[in-house]
Amino acid sequence: MLLALALIGTCMVIGDGVLTPAISVFSAVSGLELVVSKHHHQYIEVPVACIILVFLFYLQHYGTHRIGFLFAPVVIAWLFCISAIGVYNIFHWNPHVYQALSPYYMYKFLKKTQTGGWKSLGGILLCITGSEAMFADLGHFSQMSIKIAFTFVVYPSLILAYMGQAAYLSKHHIIESGYHIGFYESVPEKIRWPVLAIAILAAVVGSQSIITGTFSIIKQCSALGCFPRVRIIHTSSKICGQIYIPEINWTLMLLCLAVTVGFRDTKHISNASGLAVITVMLVTTCLMSLVIVLCWHRSVILAVCFILFFGSIEALYFSASLIKFLDGAWVPVALSFIFLIIMYVWHYGTLKKYEFDVQNKVPINWLLSLGPNLGIVRVQGIGLIHTELVSGIPAIFSHFLTNLPAFHNVLVFLCVKYVPVPHVRPEERFLVGRIGPKDYRVYRCIARYGYRDIQMDDVMFENDLVCSIAEFIRSEGSECNGGQEDLENEERMTVIGTTSTNSKGIRMCNDDEDLSEETSTTKLKEISSPEVPRKRVRFLVPESPQINVTARTELQELMEAREAGMAFILGHCYVKAKMGSSLIKRIVINTCYDFLRRNSRGPAHALCFPRASTLEVGMVYHV
Repeated sequence: MLLALALIGTCMVIGDGVLTPAISVFSAVSGLELVVSKHHHQYIEVPVACIILVFLFYLQHYGTHRIGFLFAPVVIAWLFCISAIGVYNIFHWNPHVYQALSPYYMYKFLKKTQTGGWKSLGGILLCITGSEAMFADLGHFSQMSIKIAFTFVVYPSLILAYMGQAAYLSKHHIIESGYHIGFYESVPEKIRWPVLAIAILAAVVGSQSIITGTFSIIKQCSALGCFPRVRIIHTSSKICGQIYIPEINWTLMLLCLAVTVGFRDTKHISNASGLAVITVMLVTTCLMSLVIVLCWHRSVILAVCFILFFGSIEALYFSASLIKFLDGAWVPVALSFIFLIIMYVWHYGTLKKYEFDVQNKVPINWLLSLGPNLGIVRVQGIGLIHTELVSGIPAIFSHFLTNLPAFHNVLVFLCVKYVPVPHVRPEERFLVGRIGPKDYRVYRCIARYGYRDIQMDDVMFENDLVCSIAEFIRSEGSECNGGQEDLENEERMTVIGTTSTNSKGIRMCNDDEDLSEETSTTKLKEISSPEVPRKRVRFLVPESPQINVTARTELQELMEAREAGMAFILGHCYVKAKMGSSLIKRIVINTCYDFLRRNSRGPAHALCFPRASTLEVGMVYHV
């Protein structure tokens, strides 16, 4: 139930990311009805709005920091503009309008209008649009900056603007006019063109926040296994949360254009946006009451009071928005339903795949029971198996050995992890450990990259990977040899840097490389392989500290395996519903999840492996 509730709120935020740009830009462009003839207005309003929307989504790939630098003056100009117009209307039309800040008039309004006043609450929601996703941009801006900006700048400006419009309406609500009463009518006629220009720019800025918020929330959903993998581009080298997702950006743009062209007026779009906004608020209030009890460890009574006070107000607005379902409010429901199906299917399939992995993960004892040769034919070379597990042995390895009982004499389980920092220092690139006894020649290597790091080419990566394993063997060989080694301790990992940063460590070179400069500055000792009719590889090992005979033999075998070549093994898991599953489960797993898996992005680092030496092994998961 909690998952469904959280996904509904998330999907409504994504739907809000479609509707908010459409309503913001369209309402700003609607001011053209006061500055151009009515005959031309109906032909230019929709095209102008569409052009602005396309331009808005085109700007997204520049990143928040660049767009924010351009948009900050627009926000300041817009807030100053509406504040000044509000103050002018207050003093010019009705200086006593400040009394409307009293909640008594809200009660008096609802008591007098009754059903009509309740129905009008759905339109009032546009006054608070955006506040439901105010903190969705936490990855882009800090919490304190959002609080200060809203409390001391945004909120006072909005209050002055709405008070000014109320003062104008108090004197003009009876006058018949060919235009709809709105913001632009309360603007003095002499400055309508400049205000219109600033309003259009401000609409673009207002849309920017919900778009970046949509990027942030989809990234979080993808990390939690609730959304298919998409390409995430980090646009800032300093702030991890500033991201751009091309697929989501262009999808939002197409949906915004469809809503704008389909409705062609602000009434229906506002009804749709209002329902999305209040649904997000209502879901947030329900989940916030759980946070008060479970995370903050506060009293249950406080949580109940919280949900009763805020929930009753939001439920009143929610019910008023529902009666406009056929007048446009069905749009966020339809969009949320589509996204909800996608997210729930992906989460369900991912969960079943994870459960299968856990249940079928090969224990270390299975590997130890096979003996040094692993019960198979060991051939020359290095076999590198890519896995997402940082411990244990993936099921794909046992599946491979069961069907083809032969493997390389050096086995490496490689796990590539992206950590939430811009760059990982080269001297902390690799974590290397051993699985089982030394004569098994099985290692685990975790390569760590920051979100702004560029992966090395395949040759350089292979050399650094082999050198990191060689350095791990040397560091083991130089330690004290006393005591019985723990064969099952595979959690003991050693941090190894890349070759370029470890000047005192092992280096690898080909037979045709000049070593005069290196040997003149560092005292190195060469370990070479026997003469074979192929390109020779040599390890340059420092004289001190001394390494034992066992480590030297292991380095010799590693070098010979590197000369024989390296093969990359990639596992592909195909999830299928097991026999006897219900019809719904077969449709969800075999059709829907399989379609999403085939059309989502695979791991980015897999594209860097050399295709000529890559072997893909498929395995069917019956869940």
